[in-house]
Parts: sequence; C-alpha cells; structure tokens
Amino acid sequence: MTAPVRLVLVRHGESHWNVEERYQGQADSGLTGTGREQAEVAAAALLARFPKPDLVVSSDLPRAWDTAQAYLRHLDMEAEKDARLREADIGTWVGRTFTEIAAEHPDVLAEAARGGDPRRGGGETFADLRRRVWAALVDAAAKAGPGATVIVFCHGGPIRVAAAAALGLPEPGHLSFAPPVNTSLTVIGYAGERGNAVAEYNAPTAWAAHATRTD
Repeated sequence: MTAPVRLVLVRHGESHWNVEERYQGQADSGLTGTGREQAEVAAAALLARFPKPDLVVSSDLPRAWDTAQAYLRHLDMEAEKDARLREADIGTWVGRTFTEIAAEHPDVLAEAARGGDPRRGGGETFADLRRRVWAALVDAAAKAGPGATVIVFCHGGPIRVAAAAALGLPEPGHLSFAPPVNTSLTVIGYAGERGNAVAEYNAPTAWAAHATRTD
C-alpha cells in the first residue's frame, strides 16, 4: 500500500499584532523578539523529528517566511512560497483591535460563534480559506510524492481549516479546532481518496506559548 504524505503544519512565531491583539489577515506586522526566539526553538524541534524533509513550503507573508528561515538555515534546500497558504483575507478588519471589532460588529462575531461563516470585513469566508489552503496542500503532497515529509509554514486559520478538510468535516469546520499556539506543530497524514488523518494537532514547541487569535 502506498504510504501517505506527512504534512507538518507550523504556525508562525509571535507577531507584533498578536501581542497588540489586532487582526492581521494578509497584512503583516513582523515577528517580535520572542517570536524569533520561538522560531529557533521550533527549528530545533523540527530538526530533531524531521531532519531531512522532502519539501518545505511557506506562506509568502513575512511572519511565516521568517519563521521558516530558522529551520532552513540548517538544511541544504530552500522553501517554496505559496500565496494560497496565507491567512484569511479579512478586508477592513486588518489592523483593528479585537476590542474595536467586538464593539462595532457584535452581530458578525455572534454569527461566527454560532457556526456561521460571514465575510469578516468583507473578505473571505472560512470556507473560501479552506478550499484554497487544501488545494495548496494537495499540490504539495503530489509534488513531494508518496511517503514524503512536507514541512509547511503558515498561519492559525489555515491550520484549523486544513485539519477540518483532512477529516472531511462539513465546511467550514474550523470551530472544531482550537486556535493553534505560535510555532505549534500539526501533522496530517494525507492519502487522498484512501482517507486522511490528523495525527497531531497544536503541539507546542516553544516555551510560554499561548493561543492568540488566528488572524
């Protein structure tokens, strides 16, 4: 039987807007000093478990790409950028604090908490996010080949919807999974039509890791 592809999803290190509790979406505030330290710790954990990946892929947003560099410095290979692995497009909510959005759009947040899938800030739905992220992961798995290990540096939202897609949960499915902490690992066994598995979810690699909004 053909071995599944191991997809190892890594959330980026702590960013400035994580600390300030601002929505980021597809904007980027850069890693904090703590975020860069988290990336180094995550790199050590990845090297211990996955010292010879077959492929490394990253979101093209700086907070994910910069997290990847700590790992890549120890490998004789480069990462491929894929914009489909970006965080959700949240439109006009970018840069706004969680408190501001809660005060101005309580109806939208309530709908989302009930399991609805509104276009936050006029951007994407989580179902939209899930389709593009899963397509990127399927393509990466196909490129790497059966039995390969693919390391994927991305964001909290993509990790949640990818786990839901792997298990075939109804769209969007993200509410079944807690927001991943910074530089945590999620491992998906991808076998296509033969079925997939979430072997590991939100496993911390860094000290003092805490959950922040996935945006």
